[in-house]
Amino acid sequence: MRDPYEVLGVPRGASAAAIKSAYRKLAKKHHPDNNTNDPKSAARFSEINSANEIIGDEDKRKQFDRGEIDAEGKPRFQGFPGGGPRGRAGGPGGGFESHTFRSGGGPGGGGGFEDILNSMFGGAAHGQRPGSGRGFEFDTGGIGLDLDLSVAMTVSLEESVKGAEKRVRLPNGKELNVKIPAGVAAGQQIRLKGQGETAQGHPPGDLLITVSIAPHPFFKIDGSDLRLDLPITLYEAVLGAKIRVPTLGGAVEFPIPKNTSSGRTFRLKGKGLPKAGATGDLFVTTRIILPDGNDAELEALMQKWRDGHPYNPRSDFG
Repeated sequence: MRDPYEVLGVPRGASAAAIKSAYRKLAKKHHPDNNTNDPKSAARFSEINSANEIIGDEDKRKQFDRGEIDAEGKPRFQGFPGGGPRGRAGGPGGGFESHTFRSGGGPGGGGGFEDILNSMFGGAAHGQRPGSGRGFEFDTGGIGLDLDLSVAMTVSLEESVKGAEKRVRLPNGKELNVKIPAGVAAGQQIRLKGQGETAQGHPPGDLLITVSIAPHPFFKIDGSDLRLDLPITLYEAVLGAKIRVPTLGGAVEFPIPKNTSSGRTFRLKGKGLPKAGATGDLFVTTRIILPDGNDAELEALMQKWRDGHPYNPRSDFG
């Protein structure tokens, strides 16, 4: 993935508020529901969410700025103290250096790891008869190599519901296209058989992908339900209105009744997340938003209304 600062279009010294504002604007602009004719919008939206997950989080942002994690949130190998920058399989580029320990005393095999152990145990290691001339033998009956690889993957809320195909980069540099099943949950692990590390004489390990769901610009996940804060105007709250409300399946018309207070919650049945045998609900909470700036006409109207219709919504407080 590209540099998260570049993705969100903010400088490295940007404040948390500036990052949050940039993320919201881009998420709204590139949301798939608003770009139904653009097949690339979902990928851009996912990239924006992934970038925000890194630099929108204070701790992860510090780790990224220090070079401890990469743009996908994966740890960067810092190298062993005093070690060179050789990578896995002896090539350049980070990771671990691969070594092979051989047992037996074949041609050119002198000075191996078994010779060190034999010198330490007087040639009698692991039941060897003194003077037998055999090299040190490893008992692999109870020792297994961990050849599994673990990576993290972030998907959008829409991708977790509908499923998707995403490309993942492994620690060894290999890249794979991975099918994310519909209905995947945060923290769920996907296992790909035989896609892990390999070692001679051993079956290949597996690739373990732990899924996380990126924060959504509108919805909050509550189990199998979704929650949404719906901004409404003062006159919509007083007079009532029909308002288009976003859902995972597309926007729907929703009637706001007259005299709706801020904080009132409505339930849209079956508009949440799929679950076994049913679907969760979407809970919509109204938030009355006043216009920006001072409005003399609105103030005069409220003063007149206050004088003619006084009431105290905090009377229960005493």
